[in-house]
Amino acid sequence: MDSKLPSSVRSTLLELFGQIEREFENLYIENLELRREIDTLNERLAGEGQAIDGAELSKGQLKTKASHSTSQLSQKLKTTYKASTSKIVSSFKTTTSRAVCQLVKEYIGHRDGIWDVSVARTQPVVLGTASADHTALLWSIETGKCLVKYAGHVGSVNSIKFHPSEQLALTASGDQTAHIWRYVIQLPTPQPVADTSQQISGEDEIECSDKDEPDIDGDVSSDCPTVRVPLTSLKSHQGVVIAADWLVGGKQVVTASWDRTANLYDVETSELVHSLTGHDQELTHCCTHPTQRLVVTSSRDTTFRLWDFRDPSIHSVNVFQGHTDTVTSAVFTVGDNVVSGSDDRTVKVWDLKNMRSPIATIRTDSAINRINVCVGQKIIALPHDNRQVRLFDMSGVRLARLPRSSRQGHRRMVCCSAWSEDHPICNLFTCGFDRQAIGWNINIPALLQEK
Repeated sequence: MDSKLPSSVRSTLLELFGQIEREFENLYIENLELRREIDTLNERLAGEGQAIDGAELSKGQLKTKASHSTSQLSQKLKTTYKASTSKIVSSFKTTTSRAVCQLVKEYIGHRDGIWDVSVARTQPVVLGTASADHTALLWSIETGKCLVKYAGHVGSVNSIKFHPSEQLALTASGDQTAHIWRYVIQLPTPQPVADTSQQISGEDEIECSDKDEPDIDGDVSSDCPTVRVPLTSLKSHQGVVIAADWLVGGKQVVTASWDRTANLYDVETSELVHSLTGHDQELTHCCTHPTQRLVVTSSRDTTFRLWDFRDPSIHSVNVFQGHTDTVTSAVFTVGDNVVSGSDDRTVKVWDLKNMRSPIATIRTDSAINRINVCVGQKIIALPHDNRQVRLFDMSGVRLARLPRSSRQGHRRMVCCSAWSEDHPICNLFTCGFDRQAIGWNINIPALLQEK
């Protein structure tokens, strides 16, 4: 019967099934060899049962020794089987990841690593990046063109967040301040986006040199409008301000600093409302709840803290202890969940009503940086030190890995991820220390169907 599958899909399937057949053939051969080793060992032990090193062995001792040796070989067989079958699974994962996760646009123009990426929550929807080159840039998602440059900081710009309803941006900096600044953007007519995704084979997904970075011809931000003066400068910290975020409604902001404190400010008056103390080491991140007056701060002290400002007369704090190394970020999801990521190579999902233990734990092979959750679909994007970006669901099931090869993907540490669920072209953005941000199209229905 003639196949109705496209020839490219059919050839890929045939190749995969051929790999599976070869893998199981190798397993079968190894299994036979291990069985022969077990039989040989048992025969030798039976023959040596009367005298080993001149001593008599009882039947019980002989049985114990034979059982121990057999157990070791049995474990070797299990390990071999797991390693081989994991290659098969990895082959499938690579193929499906390329099918549902496609690189759409690269945003290149910063002169140093990019620490943070964020998407505007109002029209026009633009992309924001914060860089160690002391600037923040706003980009057209569709064209990749730089639209606005903010040059008001005198230190590394460590984070950027957009106001929930106005054209205002909030940036945190190594100059010990956080700035609120206004931007005015009129987007040009979108041009058709070329498909920059490349069909690559598994063999092409190789490690790249750290020095292999995108070429930047001149300053691409030099011809776009530059904002140099903020509307408000928040100056109460005594150390690097590593992150900042808007509380629900946009009338207050929270900042996190290496001085071990987080500060809550009134936007209109710039006054310090609360100084949040309690962390034993530098803070690494802060995040606000999308609909409630809740703040979560993370720290190098291996904890993250939940601050509750829903009652104006009092603010309570809860401490979450579940990591063994720096908590690099903790973010809210819909409902009563928080997701935390750490340098201990784990991500944990927590229920705010039960802080004693996480409801899910994801274990990875590399430290995790600033995570982000697709709220509508509950998909977690994990950017890693090892240049990978992986997608998981809230129960800890791995869904995909973003494609990375010598021709696409990040070439150095991936610092941050941000979802834009409603954008028709790009719905996930990543940035890294290779000085570029990347827009991805994730086919979420296909991703969830494969799960």
